[in-house]
Amino acid sequence: MNFVLPIFLLTYLVIAIGYLPGFRIDRTGAAILGAIAMIVTGGIGFEQAWHAADFGTLALLFGLMIVSGAFYVAGFYHWVAVKVAMLDVPPRTLLAILIAVSTILSSVLTNDVVVVAMVPLLIEIAMGRGLNPIPFLLGFCFASNAGSAGSMIGSPQNMIIAGEMKISFAQFLVSGLVPSILSMFVIWLTIIALYRGRWAVEGPAHGAATPGEKVEVNHLEMTKATIVLVAVIASFLFASWPYPIVALTAAALLLLNRRAIGVHSSDLLKRVDGNLLLLIFSLYIINAAFAQTDYPMQVLDWLAAHDFDLHDPYVMVAVMTLLSDLADNSSAVMLLAPYGDKSEPLVTTAALALGAGFSSNVVNFGSLAGIIVVESAARQGVKIGFMEFFRAGIIVGGICLLIAVAWIAVLQGLG
Repeated sequence: MNFVLPIFLLTYLVIAIGYLPGFRIDRTGAAILGAIAMIVTGGIGFEQAWHAADFGTLALLFGLMIVSGAFYVAGFYHWVAVKVAMLDVPPRTLLAILIAVSTILSSVLTNDVVVVAMVPLLIEIAMGRGLNPIPFLLGFCFASNAGSAGSMIGSPQNMIIAGEMKISFAQFLVSGLVPSILSMFVIWLTIIALYRGRWAVEGPAHGAATPGEKVEVNHLEMTKATIVLVAVIASFLFASWPYPIVALTAAALLLLNRRAIGVHSSDLLKRVDGNLLLLIFSLYIINAAFAQTDYPMQVLDWLAAHDFDLHDPYVMVAVMTLLSDLADNSSAVMLLAPYGDKSEPLVTTAALALGAGFSSNVVNFGSLAGIIVVESAARQGVKIGFMEFFRAGIIVGGICLLIAVAWIAVLQGLG
């Protein structure tokens, strides 16, 4: 009996729900179980499973997680959060600055790490100033997702897309940078319109921290991390070295610290999202087993017969939008990227990256950044309900997706 299809469907169903009902199994656990089941039931051979994984992409992601982690342990994110939020500017200006900071940081560092590090601090500082933290958190979250879509190193799914489409760092910038920049204005205007007259905290700010603490920064580690990051980006832009080798070299340099710097290798390794790496590795195996069957072609033929050809970038944007909001956007990218039109890599990259990044802002569970923001806020007594998020997210996501569609048309015209 062929178990490939039920294993494939059950795995992605659990990923969409977020857990397996009746069991204490999350998305990563489900993916690992699915990969094991594929191997045990003969859906894919052990050697085939090992070779199914794109270790270049995994190495690139691991290396860049170490780079982002170096900024974390150096206190960089804390320093940025305090410096920006303490500026003596009106709320609208503060929002604009936070959106710009989130977009920039998320385009050169892994966006999820940026959100994890800065969101709790932003809540405390906003409430300490008597400001309603929700518009600032939404703006920061939206900008993180949208900003990450403009760069190959902005998010894990972008690295997967770049590996699948075989495009360079510079080519990825062509595909997504302009729409990501335009999204900043959309986010700012939307938040301003929705939260007009609601910038202050309603009632007493219980538990609000008073900003003024001295930020501890490891200047040696921050300087080292900055030099390494600049070297990595320069290598991606101007050198012909393989990206995974560059990223792993960067990780090695950051892990190798003298005692004077005060950062242990374990401090950096704690910042590596092992669950995400395992999720991606497992999905490579599951998708490879599924790809060996006739099911993918049957699905593609059925979609094409109903005018849903995934080689059409506009269809790809629509399907990516749907799947990203139903499940994890990295999982959606891994599922759809192999079926994109590789004859137009820039256009397909734009459809995948912008579709995943922009649509992630529609619902609070559409991205890991959204989940982190909502959960971090709840732990600090700030409730961001589904409708609160959705009311702003549907406007931001809808307009940004229209920008993405327009940009795809521009890329097609240039091609």
